[in-house]
Amino acid sequence: MRYDDIIILNCKENMNKGKTYTYFSSLPEMLSSSDGPYPPYHYVLKVDDDTYFRLETLIESLRPLPREDLYYGYVIPCPSMDPFVHYMSGMGFLVSWDIVEWIRNSDIPKNHMEGPEDKVFGDWLREGHRAKNRFNAKWSMYNYPEPRTGCTHELWPDTVAVHLLKNQEKWIHTLKYFNATQNLKPSKLYHIP
Repeated sequence: MRYDDIIILNCKENMNKGKTYTYFSSLPEMLSSSDGPYPPYHYVLKVDDDTYFRLETLIESLRPLPREDLYYGYVIPCPSMDPFVHYMSGMGFLVSWDIVEWIRNSDIPKNHMEGPEDKVFGDWLREGHRAKNRFNAKWSMYNYPEPRTGCTHELWPDTVAVHLLKNQEKWIHTLKYFNATQNLKPSKLYHIP
């Protein structure tokens, strides 16, 4: 509340019962600006809380891409490389602002909110003939290297996102690898036995 940078959604906490719709459909009203005819943002990102996103790398990867009708992420299922056949993983995906406004106004998402949120989101776009510009960020987005699967690889410098950071050790390893905490002053507010 101090920085006015937290969004509280008007819905019960849930994973596959409409929270993603509530998030995207609420943004145009919450973030609208009276400063002119331009949208307040170019993109909106939805990210799981077990995903580490490297925003500078994400921004660099977006520079050559269109700012309209864009759907960006890691294509599911894992072996697929075609973003037009399937959908982007719920670890984190990005859409352009025009898609956010479409979600707010279209009956397609309103009438199909339940189910695996990443798949449902992809269904909306397919049914609404949206996201003509799709970008598969595989392998700059990936699952944490352990346990090893066909969807993982070692951490590497050009990473946009690392998913499945399910415990403190995985977070620490990832943040150290990317020097994300190197210049932070140590906190006195925790105790290490």
